[in-house]
Order: sequence, then structure tokens, then C-alpha cells
Amino acid sequence: MQEFDCENDMKTMANIKRQQGAALVVGLILLVVITVLAISGMNTATTELAMARNDQNYENAFQAAETGLEAILAQGTWDPVAGATVTQVINDHDSVTATLVYEDWSIVPDKAFSLGSGSGVAAHHFLATSAAASRREPGSTTDRDSTATHTQAFYIVGPEPQTLGN
Repeated sequence: MQEFDCENDMKTMANIKRQQGAALVVGLILLVVITVLAISGMNTATTELAMARNDQNYENAFQAAETGLEAILAQGTWDPVAGATVTQVINDHDSVTATLVYEDWSIVPDKAFSLGSGSGVAAHHFLATSAAASRREPGSTTDRDSTATHTQAFYIVGPEPQTLGN
């Protein structure tokens, strides 16, 4: 049988009355701290997601510009007068325009070719430029769209311009 100790029970009741809700206050403070940490984590995750989207958009524009250079060079049109232009719509979001322009001609550099001035052989200099755009929303422009422009300079060895007509 359990004994009843009135004096100890009264002390226990007195201790309970003296606590006055300290556990509640500590619990609420911890709850506020955890809530602030959770909100901060959500904001960080949202910012990182936006950064990843921006980076992906730029990568799409970069790759589209590279595709434009490949397309213009693959045509093999080395016309000093007309040049060439290629426009491609890659998908709903990405497009590219590439141009090939004849710059000038010069004698073939000595270290690149054994023939020099007066040999009838020249270096014809071209500049290929590819401008690509990657849009977030198809058909509209926003401040989060990305663009990339790539250039490729090269020369082709061929007859001097004076001998082209012969």
C-alpha cells in the first residue's frame, strides 16, 4: 500500500506554483528561432533556383551561338562579294543568326605557306559572327533573357584577287 505524505505533497504543489510558465517562454523563443531559420532557408533556396535558371538560360544561348558558327562554316560559301547569313530557330525559346563577312586579303604568311608575294596565292580573311538569344517566354522579351555573341576569324588560301577573274 502506498503511504500518503502530506508534507512532501504540499512542497511539490508549492514548487509547481512557483514555476510560472518558464517552459512556455523558452519553448516559444525556440519556436521563433526555428521559424526564422526555416524562412531564411526558403529564401536561400528560392535565390539559388533563380540563379540556376539564369545560368541554364545563358548556357542555352551559348550553345545556340556555337551552333550558329557551325552552321555558317558548314555551308562552305567563301564568297568575297556576297558573304552569307544563316538564321535558325532552334526551339520555342532559342534562336540564332550567323553571318559570314569577307574582311580582306593579304599575302600568305611566310610561316604558314612557302609561297610569298607575287606567287598568285593569297590569304582571304573572313569573319564569322553568331548572335543567339534564349528567351524565358516565347515571343516576348524580359530582363531575364540571355544572349551570346561568338566570332570566329579565319583565312583561306586561294588565288590573289587580281587572278580571280582569269
